[in-house]
Amino acid sequence: MKKAIVLLSGGMDSAVTLYLAMKEYECSVLIFDYGQKAQKETLLAQKLARGARCESYLLKINLPWKGSALLDERMEVHRGDLSSTGEKVPDTYVPARNMIFLSFAVSFAEAIKAESVFIGAHQLDFSNYPDCRSEFFRDFEKCVKTGTKRGAKGAPIKIVTPIINKTKKEIVELGRELKVPFEYTWSCYEAGSVPCGMCESCLFRAGAFKDLGIKDPANGMSVNDE
Repeated sequence: MKKAIVLLSGGMDSAVTLYLAMKEYECSVLIFDYGQKAQKETLLAQKLARGARCESYLLKINLPWKGSALLDERMEVHRGDLSSTGEKVPDTYVPARNMIFLSFAVSFAEAIKAESVFIGAHQLDFSNYPDCRSEFFRDFEKCVKTGTKRGAKGAPIKIVTPIINKTKKEIVELGRELKVPFEYTWSCYEAGSVPCGMCESCLFRAGAFKDLGIKDPANGMSVNDE
């Protein structure tokens, strides 16, 4: 069976991406603890990987320069305002995060002879992060082709973004079809015991379930519920 690496954050998008990838690939999961405030997501990512019976690796990396409200305790995560989405890059952007994560994933893929790297980025209903756009992934894949042994031999590793053009509502619909355990996902940017319900990520998630007329199975989940 073909092999793939899946970047798993513990959020809805990456969980759906994992379940999509498992339809065609033997998946290994890569999880990052990069000092983010929402440590809950790494715990749930590991739980998701175990539930999917996928080999998983938790990498702890240090970004001492911070530069994001997700990392710096001195910076507050702003309350969400979806009406302004797309106008500017918010303070929750982590500088070059996807570039860093994908570089680790490509190294992992080349080492175990995996054909593809999956990432659950999407550019509709998103926070205007520049490293979540299709142009970035196309250009990064070109770098992988020219900068790896596999690429030089004519068998480059693919960067797969299966939900890149889906809305949050469509992602939830797809996840329900794939039987993704959304009760074990975490979307909140904050480090509280339960989702804050006010950050942009929480609002996007709440809106998707509301639009579908269904209850979020993780609603009110506490840190001790895992």
